[in-house]
Amino acid sequence: MSTVVEVNFQTTLLVRDTCLCLHVQRAARALARRFDEALKPVGLTNGQFSLMMSLNRPDMPGVPRATIGSVADLLGMDRTTVTASARVLFERGLILVTAEPEDRRTKVLRLTQEGRQVLADAVPIWTRVHGEIERELGESKPELLRRDLLVLAQGG
Repeated sequence: MSTVVEVNFQTTLLVRDTCLCLHVQRAARALARRFDEALKPVGLTNGQFSLMMSLNRPDMPGVPRATIGSVADLLGMDRTTVTASARVLFERGLILVTAEPEDRRTKVLRLTQEGRQVLADAVPIWTRVHGEIERELGESKPELLRRDLLVLAQGG
């Protein structure tokens, strides 16, 4: 029979007050809810906005196509999540999903004209809410927060 070792309450308080993962998750959820609410008038969630923004690129030589893999890497998501999110936007007529000519297994995502319009309608909302958040952060220097979050996202 093994002895159960209890974690003391002081440790619970320490984790609650200092855990970077917990604090980043809470902040991310709060930001997501705030942007979800703000983007409702254009029918997007914050995740859909980010996905569509990642597709907003010219179709010209030298600019890589937005494949499911490249979008997943950019957004820090797995391919199946990108595929599921893209399916919703595809069904709404906001994006196209086509096979890469050189490798039919690779799917390329593109904004439709309607998708470009919805994105254009969403950008002023994002700009307003993002500005509000940066002002709320005040002197904590949002650019330092972005830099630190990027370091964490890139794994150190």
